[in-house]
Order: sequence, then C-alpha cells, then structure tokens
Amino acid sequence: MDTKIINQYDIFLISLDPTIGHEIKKVRPCVVISPNEMNEYISTVIIAPMTTKTHSYPIRVPVEFNGKRGEIVLDQIRTVDKRRLIKKIGKVDENTINNIKSVIKEMLVD
Repeated sequence: MDTKIINQYDIFLISLDPTIGHEIKKVRPCVVISPNEMNEYISTVIIAPMTTKTHSYPIRVPVEFNGKRGEIVLDQIRTVDKRRLIKKIGKVDENTINNIKSVIKEMLVD
C-alpha cells in the first residue's frame, strides 16, 4: 500500500498471514485502533480484526459492514507493519466507535 493517510477507526483489508495457533489469519477487514498521531509518524498500526463468525463474547463488538453482520475481535488486537495494509474499505460508525472504546477501557483500564 502507498503512504495514504490512515485514520483511527478506518477499516482496511489487511493480510494477517503468517499466523500461529489460534490467531486470526488470512486477508480480512480490520479496524485501525491506534491514534492518528501514531499512524502518521511510525511504520506500524494497531488493529483489531473483524470476523463474521460470532461468539457473543463481551470482548467483541458487534458490527454491520458492507451488508454483513460480524464482530470486531478485540481479544485479537495486534500491531502490524503498514505494508500489510492492502486497501481502505470504510470506517466504523460513531456507535461502534463508542462500543470499541468502552470494551477496550473495560479490558485494559478498569
């Protein structure tokens, strides 16, 4: 991917392979979690993969994107090199952003 602007809560197709064990694999939509200041200045981004396989875990955020229902898998947050980003395909809505923030706060802060 060329050096386009990457914003927090954008959705990109990202190549997650190679993986080990139970890590989510293959090319899939992922939400950029890292803040814009980080995205602008360093060569990595923090992402959370999306999946259509739902498990209703409290650490996963329901999402509807491109007509499909799925989840943002916050238990699989990871840092990836920007070279893994294939293309921007959208952005999550405000309600989903608030849900992401709430779950991350519950997981990592409170």
